[in-house]
Amino acid sequence: MGRAFEYRKATKMKRWGNMARVFTKLGKQITIAVRESGPDADTNPRLRVLIQQSKKENMPKENVERAIKKAISKDEVDYKEVLYEGYGPNGIAIVVETATDNPTRTVANIRSYFNRHGGSLGTTGSLQFLFDHKCVFKIAPKAGVSLEDLEFELIDFGVDELVEDDENIILYGDFQFYSSIQKYLEENGFEIFSAEFERIPNDMKELNEEQKAQVMKLLDKIEDDEDVQNVFHNMIE
Repeated sequence: MGRAFEYRKATKMKRWGNMARVFTKLGKQITIAVRESGPDADTNPRLRVLIQQSKKENMPKENVERAIKKAISKDEVDYKEVLYEGYGPNGIAIVVETATDNPTRTVANIRSYFNRHGGSLGTTGSLQFLFDHKCVFKIAPKAGVSLEDLEFELIDFGVDELVEDDENIILYGDFQFYSSIQKYLEENGFEIFSAEFERIPNDMKELNEEQKAQVMKLLDKIEDDEDVQNVFHNMIE
């Protein structure tokens, strides 16, 4: 199994174990997807996958409908996706993805978390070279299609890693190939459980237990912020 899969398995964020957090995150993503490409799932590939993912997460249908209505309402505030980068204690690189209706509030909060826990917020783009930006699809196996044949077929569509996880298949590709991978999967009848974007570190740092604890205090604080969607880092856990 490749580096991306091993990292992902080791660092699945605790917020995804909290149902309320999952629903909040998906709701914001649905709202953003609708604002970008409209409320019709038939013509909005990103929305189509998010609705499917919400079903897998047992998100109530009314929550999905509320998020869509919020996106098309002129009276509702708009969410902006803002990326923050910085160093935590012991030189750990941290990238924070947010969806916020108030960037001024969000940047102030994120900066305060870094400052209070021995880190420092950097400038936009300062750490992106340390992470590979990937799209990650979780799909169901398909009868009569071997993992090897699927991997060979998907190389032409941008997939660079494919692994089995429990009873599912996880595909990785550079983020710009998201649309082509999704199109192939849908046209060939694969069931898509989720489609996400992740940042996989290309240089991991190993710390002792005391140092890890210092970093985890910062990560926990960041993850607890309602505006935060994802947090990525290069610490070996």
